[in-house]
Amino acid sequence: MIANLKGRVSRKGADGLVLQVGDVGIEVLASYPTLESIDNDHAFLYTRLIVREDSLTLYGFATETERDLFDTFIKISGIGPKLAITILSTLSVENVRAAVSSENASIIQRVPGIGKKTAEKIIIELRDKLQVALDDVPASEFVSANADVLDALTGLGYSVVEAQAAIQALPADAPEDSETRIFLALQNLGG
Repeated sequence: MIANLKGRVSRKGADGLVLQVGDVGIEVLASYPTLESIDNDHAFLYTRLIVREDSLTLYGFATETERDLFDTFIKISGIGPKLAITILSTLSVENVRAAVSSENASIIQRVPGIGKKTAEKIIIELRDKLQVALDDVPASEFVSANADVLDALTGLGYSVVEAQAAIQALPADAPEDSETRIFLALQNLGG
């Protein structure tokens, strides 16, 4: 099993990167937040190797918590590695935790490809596993204004991933009123 990798980044794309480890270039798929946390020179990633009949795919994560949550997601029937990465690209670990603790399936439904039934299934499955998967993540409330910001940005044509990244880039002391948060998020998007 490959637990982690450390090496030089030789190529970085929208859904992964090639990490040069010695003389070998290893392709690693990763979530948007993980890719954003990596500089263009060197990277250290926690990894999970998924073996399928026709492929070996390596997934990389910035934190062990993110990898543990990925592992938890793929144990849920109907959630494969690609959908798990999409969830982690769309929602932060804190937002997943808030959705599960408040049993708010609409937060999970913001992920492309997840409908109401799947979101509810994820909430039910994670309810018991939440503490195991997210022990070292501080509980934080999903700011309700963030839902308004996400709706506004996606309504303006930004993808859920772009909107989520703009929300995560908001300063911690940003006012909680929706209008100000939307304005600040648009500044983060360069709009």
